[in-house]
Amino acid sequence: MTILNALLDKQVELFVSGKKTPIRGKLINLGGDILVLYNGQQFLYVPLLHLQQLTLCDESKEDAFITVPTDLPFEDQKDISFRKILMNAKGVFTEIYTSGNQSLHGYVTSIMNDYFVFYSPVYHIVYIPMQHMKYIIPYDPNVTPYSLTQEKFPLSPSTITLARTFDQQLKKLEGQFVVLDIGENPNKIGQLKSLQNNLIELVAAGGETLFLHMDHIKTVHLP
Repeated sequence: MTILNALLDKQVELFVSGKKTPIRGKLINLGGDILVLYNGQQFLYVPLLHLQQLTLCDESKEDAFITVPTDLPFEDQKDISFRKILMNAKGVFTEIYTSGNQSLHGYVTSIMNDYFVFYSPVYHIVYIPMQHMKYIIPYDPNVTPYSLTQEKFPLSPSTITLARTFDQQLKKLEGQFVVLDIGENPNKIGQLKSLQNNLIELVAAGGETLFLHMDHIKTVHLP
């Protein structure tokens, strides 16, 4: 990470996959596969896999003089990695961005080999491949989703046991009515008929069959 080390404690602007607008903030930490920004209000943990462009900002601008709080969201800030951050995020109210115009708000509950499970008060149990998480933002410990009390969104256990890998988990969902990619595309809502050779067979509302490659699925949840 020697190339980016020179930008530590500098104000930067970066673009991540799937997001049209840039992200600005002070680069405060680097790991082998993740970077950390502070934008004056929030800490953003961005996997380097999705870093499309990063530039140094004009330090004469007012927002270049950001003071980083001494209390960081996660205790272990040395030798950080994507998986370590996910582990630290378990049970912490966070915002997750995968793509499109929406973010997910809730809690990381389980971390498997190549995907993790996220509980959202809106979407409930969501399966997210690690390769599709663009960034994660931990909220203040005193903040709860939508200002609800804990009783309003109990972490309901899933009746479906967790597989080690995302493809194995999708196999467990065969025959189930699923929503892919948060339902932003109505063609990605239907019965998951089968999964073979990384191709998902999905029966849509009108009975037509669609085939989608598993590698392009960013989230899966049961409505």
